[in-house]
Amino acid sequence: MRALQRLIQGRVLLLTICAAGIGGTFQFGYNLSIINAPTLHIQEFTNQTWQARTGQPLPDRLVLLVWSLIVSLYPLGGLFGALLAGPLAIMLGRKKSLLMNNIFVVAAAVLFGFSHRAGSFEMIMLGRLLMGVSAGVSMNIQPMYLGESAPKEFRGAVAMTSATFTALGIVMGQVVGLRELLGGPQAWPLLLASCLVPGVLQLASLPLLPESPRYLLIDRGDTEGCLKALQRLRGTEDLASELAELEEERAACQGLRAHRPWELFRDGTLRRQVMSLVVLSSAMELCGNDSMYAYASSVFREAGVPQEKVQYAIIGTGCCELFTAFVSCMIIERVGRRVLLIGGYCLMTCWGSIFTVALGLQSSFPWTPYLAMACIFAFILSFGIGPAGVTGILATELFDQMARPAAYMVFGALMWTMLFLVGLGFPFIMEGLSYFLYVPFLVVCVCGAIYTGFFLPETKGKTFLEISEELHRLNFPRRSQGPTWRGPKVIQSTEL
Repeated sequence: MRALQRLIQGRVLLLTICAAGIGGTFQFGYNLSIINAPTLHIQEFTNQTWQARTGQPLPDRLVLLVWSLIVSLYPLGGLFGALLAGPLAIMLGRKKSLLMNNIFVVAAAVLFGFSHRAGSFEMIMLGRLLMGVSAGVSMNIQPMYLGESAPKEFRGAVAMTSATFTALGIVMGQVVGLRELLGGPQAWPLLLASCLVPGVLQLASLPLLPESPRYLLIDRGDTEGCLKALQRLRGTEDLASELAELEEERAACQGLRAHRPWELFRDGTLRRQVMSLVVLSSAMELCGNDSMYAYASSVFREAGVPQEKVQYAIIGTGCCELFTAFVSCMIIERVGRRVLLIGGYCLMTCWGSIFTVALGLQSSFPWTPYLAMACIFAFILSFGIGPAGVTGILATELFDQMARPAAYMVFGALMWTMLFLVGLGFPFIMEGLSYFLYVPFLVVCVCGAIYTGFFLPETKGKTFLEISEELHRLNFPRRSQGPTWRGPKVIQSTEL
């Protein structure tokens, strides 16, 4: 309750969360979901465009190939964006990187908006690539920015808002993509170009808000700027203890430069952090949640939902993830990160197992399609309450200021690569395993729960320095003392 009162007092922090989120992870979720509604319209447009150019219709398999490229260029762009995010966060800062990232959004919106008039499906492909780059940058920098700007008492809750905005973007994309709104055959260019609206909102609001205090002090040595940012973010609170903590962290990073991504894997002091990041970020993408969305339409139809009503049922799945992401923000500082991750993966294993049984028995009993439909909602709820949000803040909390940008580059590269591979391989898994298609995903969920239980330390309520010291003890258990921190000096270089 006291933390909630402090959050209300820090109105600037609330505005910072909203401004970073609306043009950040909201865009990721929004552009992930809006592409589903105009599928047939874009395929028809591709065929008509090719026929107008050559006089011959495009074969169905090539239409499908072009559509697959339009879909898959989004995660490919996300991979490029994730690799770009680290250098941007260091050279420009967290806030300026988010603002500059909207260049990709504006360019993509122009390409989408004029693609039909220009008769060019290549403009749609390029626009999807640019939106992927934008999503890759924002997915990395937004939780870094918010995690560094929040006080330790509810750092997890603030960083988890990234997942909330992702879920909100998914739901908004599903709603805007309804046939009654922008999902019709004539309005799809406007649907794709509507990504410009969140970008404009961020460009109008984020410049009025402060930069990350940690970035200003530790990376730039700007004590005065750090103090001003803290005063705006915290209101009238006594800042002496937080400034002392920041100064101590700056002292610990004295004389160091920012890590390069490959250096994380060679540094023995980061062994457990890197392993946790790789295992849990891979588990988040390989746990089957995105595939559950892909399978939802057919399950809803099997359950008797009319074809014209399936789109509304799918909106319900997005609302489930949004609800649990919001709940997680409220309880993460009470129950901790480990409980949410372990509980989420265990529940997903449970519901995924029941879903597998329901698929196998759907021809035997008339009620099994309804059980499968209930499992879809329960699986998505379980994912939203744990892995969806907690995994994204690991790079913020497990790594120090010098390693954090590189850690987010590794996290983003893994996330987008896994998203691409799952999208590519899921149709073959469906064909090869039939009713048992979810068994590989269940194995991943079990492994995620086991790893979290045995190897991931709890970070609730701890400063970044306390987390670093605990991880140092875990990485070097035979040494009785933690790392030796050097005296405070301004860092001269933070280049990757």
